[in-house]
Amino acid sequence: MKADITSALVDEHKLILRMIALLDQNARLTAEGSYCNWQFYLDGVDFIRNYADRFHHAKEEDVLFEALAMNGMPVENSPIAAMLMEHDQGRTHVLAMEAATGEAVAGREFNPELLTGNAMAYAELLREHISKENDILYPLAERVMGDSLRENILAGYSAAEARTPAGFASRYEALLQRYENEASIRKLQ
Repeated sequence: MKADITSALVDEHKLILRMIALLDQNARLTAEGSYCNWQFYLDGVDFIRNYADRFHHAKEEDVLFEALAMNGMPVENSPIAAMLMEHDQGRTHVLAMEAATGEAVAGREFNPELLTGNAMAYAELLREHISKENDILYPLAERVMGDSLRENILAGYSAAEARTPAGFASRYEALLQRYENEASIRKLQ
């Protein structure tokens, strides 16, 4: 039986999608003028940068995509190129969210559309991106990847995980749970 090389990434997507749901929901409330918890946005940027990008996207970019290229998938004009482009688009939205939140926290003139527009655009981009990976790219990788590359991929994932501090994922799980609880309480009021 072949070693599974994508289920860990799919599981990480579940945590990312939870943050995306919160980000989208809270951005809509901020656009309406009924939510201004700037710490949520700072925590969201931290989650995206550290969990989604440095941890999850690094596994994709540095391990899985590299293995797909070694297995013959072209890097240019390919699913790899499309996924990398979308990762970069996401980073651009996160930079804008961070800048807008920084203005709000500092008490300077704040552009809510810069924050909410980029938060909602990021959420939409990532939902579609994750769908493409889960439904198209990952199943393709599972079909075409040879056994020797599978072992290298799993070793690469382990190496990436070893570089994270103890309790890394559980810290972000707890953060998401806290904001999900906050959202549930708001709905009850």
